[in-house]
Amino acid sequence: MKKQIIECVPNFSEGRDPAVIKQITDEIERVKGVSLLDVDPGEATHRTVVTFVGEPEPVMEAAFRAVRKAGQVIDMRQHHGAHPRMGATDVLPLIPVSGITLEECAQLARTLARRIADELRIPTYCYEAAALKPERKNLAVCREGEYEALAEKLTTPGKEPDFGARPMDDDIARTGATAVGARDFLIAVNFNLNTTSTRRANAIAFDVREKGRPKREGNLLTGKPLKDANGNPIMLPGTLKGTKAIGWFIDEYGIAQVSMNITDIRQTPLHVAFDEVCRCAQNRGIRVTGTEIVGLIPKSTLIDAGRYFLEKQQRSTGIPEKDIIDIAIHSLGLSDLRPFRPEEKVIEMLLEKNHQNGSNLADLTVKDFAYETSRESPAPGGGTIAAYMGALGAALGTMVANLSSHKRGWDDRWEVFARHADNGQALMSQLIALVDEDTQAFNRIMEAFGMPKQTEADKAARSAAIQAATLYAAEVPLRTMQAASQVFALCRAMAETGNPNSVSDAGVGALAARAAVLGAGLNVKINAASLKDREKATQLIGEAEQLMRRADEEERQIMAIVENVINAQ
Repeated sequence: MKKQIIECVPNFSEGRDPAVIKQITDEIERVKGVSLLDVDPGEATHRTVVTFVGEPEPVMEAAFRAVRKAGQVIDMRQHHGAHPRMGATDVLPLIPVSGITLEECAQLARTLARRIADELRIPTYCYEAAALKPERKNLAVCREGEYEALAEKLTTPGKEPDFGARPMDDDIARTGATAVGARDFLIAVNFNLNTTSTRRANAIAFDVREKGRPKREGNLLTGKPLKDANGNPIMLPGTLKGTKAIGWFIDEYGIAQVSMNITDIRQTPLHVAFDEVCRCAQNRGIRVTGTEIVGLIPKSTLIDAGRYFLEKQQRSTGIPEKDIIDIAIHSLGLSDLRPFRPEEKVIEMLLEKNHQNGSNLADLTVKDFAYETSRESPAPGGGTIAAYMGALGAALGTMVANLSSHKRGWDDRWEVFARHADNGQALMSQLIALVDEDTQAFNRIMEAFGMPKQTEADKAARSAAIQAATLYAAEVPLRTMQAASQVFALCRAMAETGNPNSVSDAGVGALAARAAVLGAGLNVKINAASLKDREKATQLIGEAEQLMRRADEEERQIMAIVENVINAQ
């Protein structure tokens, strides 16, 4: 299952005292599994924007602790700043990054809002996607009148908080109220232009931004703006939904840019915005020379862009993730102004970098992996090697698919082979993950055996833990068998329809897949033999033996196809 990652961007009503800000961010950093990515204080606004990411549970805990500490160290009775605000923690949005939907984040936000109100006695409003009332999707509605209007709103029907409504007291006077919400990820991006003209950059911005430009009488640029019956300007919408944009000149670079916020990356992905800005710029005799990302982006943004540009080239998208990201970087011109380093700009990569401990087998070199296996420790062992063999089988089938997709004269079949390559990449990723999971399963058994056994209760807990770990250690290689079994279909298709010059590679892929299935099967059997639940053991062994028999037959048939193709050449 794909790991769920969310971003939290709370805004605290303190931007001038570093010691106070640090007390709040220290609470966030104390939560294991959370990465604090950015702290941005503003003196004039008297406000600090904090960004941290992680899986939902630790992020929710870190957010709660930060709100609690802010309520202790910030006194809203003394607060004045340029930015609208109504509480020590003013707003607290949760943002889906990967593996989780906006709707799921909205439910998390409502749960967090209730907890803040119940445990900290801080009134909370739910806004944007988490809103419990339609009008409260707009943050401005929740924050209407700011802190100064809070006392009246707390007891006014229709204006009271969603959670924690009660008359103003000393606690609320100190903490104010907090708006907890969920919104989509916002991408801040600047498109670099080969011009110094702010006016032309603005014209391009007006062409594309959702709001568009005022409709005018006669001349589009100099005519009198038209207004509706209520006196509001009539607007000509731009071409990109969910975007805001302006043009400006940047002294540091000596160029004009179209500066854009993409507020709905589902409606308007980055690559779509890029192409449209390029089109509108070209219509005005201007070129987009590159793209500048402000802040961080989700990995999916680059993956989607890379796949988009590969498909435009009629190239296979079933290539390693790193290669897809490289295509996106070059296609979007992300290194136009300075080198673009994904490990510093992509949220998931930052997380991996912050949490990397060098202990993953899959991160070792081929040589170091072999040396590690050869040592006297029992892990990594046969189950781990079986998973890696399956990954290699999938990799070989994927290679043949990519070679076939790019074969001269086969241009009309590139999409068929690209789909096979995509499938192969997914299988390979699944099996590489099982490389480490198999070793972790063995380590779990060792940990269970190391549990205390002084008392009868100790012995019972130890025995239960050993059985649970042993069951897990039998189930992991069974999953390896199931994943590796899917490699046969890929290798068969490549042997039958792929580039005949690479048919031997498809054959070796099938041999590797058979080794993976049979090797993992041995691990299922040896671990299941130690289970006290004989019914479960019999079931696991039965499934394993069935997969092993099928693997033998699959390998035999594929090798016959391979031999026929080789002999026909």
